[in-house]
Amino acid sequence: MSSQIPFTFDVPSVSELTGKIKNLLESNFTDVLVEGEISNVKQSRNGHYYFTVKDSDAQLPCVMWRNVAERLGSDLIDGQQVILGGSIQVYAPHGRYQMIVTLIEQAGIGKLQQEFERLKKKLKDEGLFDEAHKKKLPAFPARIGVVTSASGAAFHDISSTLERRWPMAVVYLYHASVQGVNAAPELVKGISYFCKNKSIDVLIIGRGGGSLEDLWPFNEESVARAVFECPVPVISAVGHEVDFSICDFVADARAATPTQAAVMATPDINEIRFLVEDMSSGLSTLLNDKVSRYRESLRRLGKAHALLVVNDRIRNQKERIENLRENMNFRFDKLIAGQQDIIRNFRERMHHQTDNILRGKREKIINLAHRLEKRDPNGPLEKGFVRVWQEEQWVRKKVDFSRKKEFELEWKDGKTEIQSIPGRSTRKMR
Repeated sequence: MSSQIPFTFDVPSVSELTGKIKNLLESNFTDVLVEGEISNVKQSRNGHYYFTVKDSDAQLPCVMWRNVAERLGSDLIDGQQVILGGSIQVYAPHGRYQMIVTLIEQAGIGKLQQEFERLKKKLKDEGLFDEAHKKKLPAFPARIGVVTSASGAAFHDISSTLERRWPMAVVYLYHASVQGVNAAPELVKGISYFCKNKSIDVLIIGRGGGSLEDLWPFNEESVARAVFECPVPVISAVGHEVDFSICDFVADARAATPTQAAVMATPDINEIRFLVEDMSSGLSTLLNDKVSRYRESLRRLGKAHALLVVNDRIRNQKERIENLRENMNFRFDKLIAGQQDIIRNFRERMHHQTDNILRGKREKIINLAHRLEKRDPNGPLEKGFVRVWQEEQWVRKKVDFSRKKEFELEWKDGKTEIQSIPGRSTRKMR
């Protein structure tokens, strides 16, 4: 059984229904404000911005035309919390509605300002801002620590200023985010790093200017307490002249800009040169004046009667000392001459005794040599005698000789071995 519409009426087309919705929305939602978080930012080739503003439960498509963006000078970034102003428009071809943005502001400024004032009062009541806790900046720092973004303009301004003013200083950079949710913890880590691991003379912490939201990491309580507990002097250089942060109040010195922080931290080397030259010139003039005055005083003293008397006494003492020296030299020379005679006589006696001893020893040696020649066992061989050996023994007596054993005859020029064999004799010459 088919269902039928019990009555008849005019059914609008899609275009007609969309047109009614368009008229209804666009006539009732003009110049409206909405707060949310920006996401999915895209810019067309024509310069128009397309993005979405959302909260936890809904989202709204948005368009910002190029001329509006140029007039507002806003850079849209995902994650920004903003307040948008504009009108609702229905885009019929896609059947969707969107907001045509004509105004954009950072959201939450009032809340952040209230939190800023609350924390400022709290830390001030605790004494973190008191001048009694401020440390004096060093006059001539050799090592300078910097906690900021390595890619930001702040470090470039600081390093270029230090290179120009005080080039002998060594600059250490700890990279830390200076914007966003990770900025405050990284800033605290950078301060702690220099406190524990680097022997620096002064620490600069900061960034360039920006909105209260951009500068908010330097208003965090953890950063303020890390600056307060830092054992070395800290210069806060956050933002521009009109910008103040909690870090500025806690730090030992506040610079309006990063460049000014570098100027505050160091002397100007050219001014030091001029100062040294002026001091050297003044010291030279002062010394010359004093030398001239002392010279004149000595000249006047030289003419004084008391000084003349002293000079006479000094001259007399010098003459007495000279006489004593001559007398002492004469006695010393005489003593040396006497000792030299004694030594000479002793030397002569020693030579004489030595010669006598050597002569006696020489004669004794000659006698011993003659005696040794007479007792030389080879002397008879030289005269033609023969020596008999048997069993490697020199046979001196007939009774010691055995005919049955072989024996040797020794002449001056060699030996003959003789073997006794019954019935014949064999001789071997060697």
